[in-house]
Amino acid sequence: MAATRRRQTTGVGGLLLAPGAGSDRDHSCLVAIEVGVAPLPVVRMDFPYRKAGRRAPDRAPVLLAAMRTEVDGFAGALGVDHGRLVLGGRSMGGRMASMLAAGDGPGASPAPIGERVPAAGLVLVSYPLHPPGKPENLRTEHLPRLTVPCLFVHGTRDPFASPDELTAATAAIPGAVTHVWIEGGRHDLARADESVSNAVVAWLSAL
Repeated sequence: MAATRRRQTTGVGGLLLAPGAGSDRDHSCLVAIEVGVAPLPVVRMDFPYRKAGRRAPDRAPVLLAAMRTEVDGFAGALGVDHGRLVLGGRSMGGRMASMLAAGDGPGASPAPIGERVPAAGLVLVSYPLHPPGKPENLRTEHLPRLTVPCLFVHGTRDPFASPDELTAATAAIPGAVTHVWIEGGRHDLARADESVSNAVVAWLSAL
C-alpha cells in the first residue's frame, strides 16, 4: 500500500540505470540505488559492448540506440508512458541518459535528430563533464535542451568535473537542478554507495 501511495504522489513509474564505461549493470552503486528505491521498479541495463564481452565502449549512436530500446521495453513491460520513467546512471551511462532526454540519438551526435525521449527526470551520478586534465573538452552541448528535473550526485574531488565546473555548466539546464556533493569523493565514489542511494531516494520522494 505504501508503494502505491508513493507512485501516485510522485508520478514516477520506474527507474532505468546505465553503468559507466568501465563497469556493468552489477556495479555496487547501481545495485545500492535499486535496493534503496524499492519497491519502485528498476532496470539496470548493460550496453552492447559489455554484452559482447568487449571492454571498449561503442560510439554514442550505438549506446543511445541501446538505451532507447531498453527504455521502450521497460515502459512497455510496466504499461506506463515513457514520461513516468526516470533515466540515469553512472558516468557515461548518465551522460547517455541525459543525451537521450535532450533529443540526441542514433545517426547524429551531438546534434539532436528529432523528438527527445520523455522522462520524469534524470539521475546523474559522477557526470563526466570533461576528460581528466582537459577542462576545455566540455560535454555540454545538449544541456540547454534538458527540460526535466535533474539530480547530480558528485564527488568533490572528481577529476572529471570540480564542483565549481559542474555548477557552472549545469546552470544552462532549463529544468530544475539538484546537486548532492559527496565530500572527498573521486569519480568512482568508492565506499559512498549508501550516500548515493540515500540522495536518490530523497530526490525521488520530492519529485
